[in-house]
Amino acid sequence: MNLAFRNEIAITVLLSGGAIADVKVEPRSRPPLTRLFAGKPAASLLPVLPRLFSLCSVAHQVAYLSAVEAARGDDAAPMTMRRRITAVIAERLTELLRSLFIGRLALDGARAASVRAMMQAGAVLCAGADESGPETPRREAVLQIKSALGELGIAGEDPAPGSMIAAYLAGLDAEALTSPLAEPSFLTAADDLDIVTRLSRDGADFSDAPDLHGRIPETGVWARRIGRQPVPPPGAGPAERFKARIAEVARLCAWLEGSGQDHDDSAVAAYRLGSGKGAAAVECARGRLHHAVELDRDDRIVRFEFLAPTEWNFHGRGPLVRSLKGAVLASGRRGQDAVRALVDSFDPCVGFSLSYREAGHA
Repeated sequence: MNLAFRNEIAITVLLSGGAIADVKVEPRSRPPLTRLFAGKPAASLLPVLPRLFSLCSVAHQVAYLSAVEAARGDDAAPMTMRRRITAVIAERLTELLRSLFIGRLALDGARAASVRAMMQAGAVLCAGADESGPETPRREAVLQIKSALGELGIAGEDPAPGSMIAAYLAGLDAEALTSPLAEPSFLTAADDLDIVTRLSRDGADFSDAPDLHGRIPETGVWARRIGRQPVPPPGAGPAERFKARIAEVARLCAWLEGSGQDHDDSAVAAYRLGSGKGAAAVECARGRLHHAVELDRDDRIVRFEFLAPTEWNFHGRGPLVRSLKGAVLASGRRGQDAVRALVDSFDPCVGFSLSYREAGHA
């Protein structure tokens, strides 16, 4: 089986004078799961999913298991559900740490050692996240992560003044890109049933370019932050989005230590859609992930579809495009760096290329 797919988003920014006239997004290619797996036993797919989805593989496995159970008419036991939620949150924390530190910051020897220790603890955390009971590796791994974060200048929801991450955020040039004011729209668990119904019915016709009756909402860290706050924080530029990641890291550590309880609501949800049909939603690092499954009487796959957060955030009419289209940017490298920082702050689950053209020559 050839599992090679084009894992890159191509973004073309069309310029007119000092403003962005339009943004063209060529999405990544997505694996045709139904074509790959139709006729195979449902149980045989679970070990294959990490090969297809190297990022957020736990979230994909939990979504798939939950969708299969719903298709069978089964309900996960409360302890099983709790373990799955813990595993998803542990992976969410690890993925957010990866997106904050790996490949972004210039690290000296001591700081590189702290990042390595943090990611090693994250691997231990994810490996032990499905265990129950107080004596698990989880607490020790969280303490190691918090210690490493402290060494990097993050002791709570805000970076310490003068720290490496504070310097990085200060270096993001807010004046180099002035985004237009746009009415925000955010994906929530209330959208799940509409999404999974259409995903089950329309498959790739829906998931390749999803919309909710014309609405293309944002999902991910920024959407979760807005949902937690009665008064939205000011701005949605790169610095604010990175700060939201840092704040969520602190809350996830608290939840995994047992001192917070605000991250399990709707983290995993399952939906029975009819005989042999089920779906699930999982709140992973980059946003809300959906799976839809149809099984035959022999528990074999008839249909398997998925919709990842990146398809919303990097939709051709989605949140990133709305944040860029009409924006005024500084000339030359300064403006281009600001655009790249904004794209990066949406945290796609695959790589991206960024190019510029004059609108008249597009």
